[in-house]
Amino acid sequence: MRGNFFAGEAFADLADAQRRAEQWCREVAGVRVHGTTQLRPAEVFAAEEQALLLPAPVPPYDLPTYAMAKVHRDRHIEVGKALYPVPGELIGQHVSVRADSKPVKVFSRGELIKVHPRVGPGKRQTDAADLPSEKTAYAMRDIDHLRRLAANEGDAVGTYADGLLGGPLPWTKMRQVYRLLGLVKKWGAERVNTACAKALEAETVNVGLIERMLERATENAAPAPVQGTLVPGRFARHPGEFAVGGGER
Repeated sequence: MRGNFFAGEAFADLADAQRRAEQWCREVAGVRVHGTTQLRPAEVFAAEEQALLLPAPVPPYDLPTYAMAKVHRDRHIEVGKALYPVPGELIGQHVSVRADSKPVKVFSRGELIKVHPRVGPGKRQTDAADLPSEKTAYAMRDIDHLRRLAANEGDAVGTYADGLLGGPLPWTKMRQVYRLLGLVKKWGAERVNTACAKALEAETVNVGLIERMLERATENAAPAPVQGTLVPGRFARHPGEFAVGGGER
């Protein structure tokens, strides 16, 4: 086809090339004797092959896109301006990708490792199996799992986390709970529980307050007494003016 028909030819447009290619198949390639089979291809097609053909597909051919992508530190690759996760042991390596209209297939050294449904530009797919265990709850917005993590550090820490996550948009407070759990790792569960209990007594739910108490070692301190003398208000009325009975009206 390339050497006997296409090479050296010039075509007016695609329709002209299509017409002349069909003519060449019918009048040249299809009627000459094949060097191996010693038969004419057009005669073999009509006698043996034509009846076996399936109907032509209705949808257009799905033209795939091939690319090489680097696995970033967040365990995702970028394909078509969208993000797809891959196993974490491939961080820093390059993988080959085939992106069709619906699936996205990821290969490493010729082996298929992931298949994702394709998403539009600016979006992302997330697979919990590809995330480290300490990040799965945040990525999947698993509020109940986060509550259990806090409760495992003590009753006061668990109650404090419940207070943080008790609003109408609990996932917006997940970072605060992770910050609270970070304080447990830094200062120990006992001190953080004491600080949380003290803050709960004051009905204050603020992780920044807990952190300041721990840095200043004030989680066990008693409330400071009020110093000085109470100064009456400048325009306060004398208590006698409010007395009832026994006076003139």
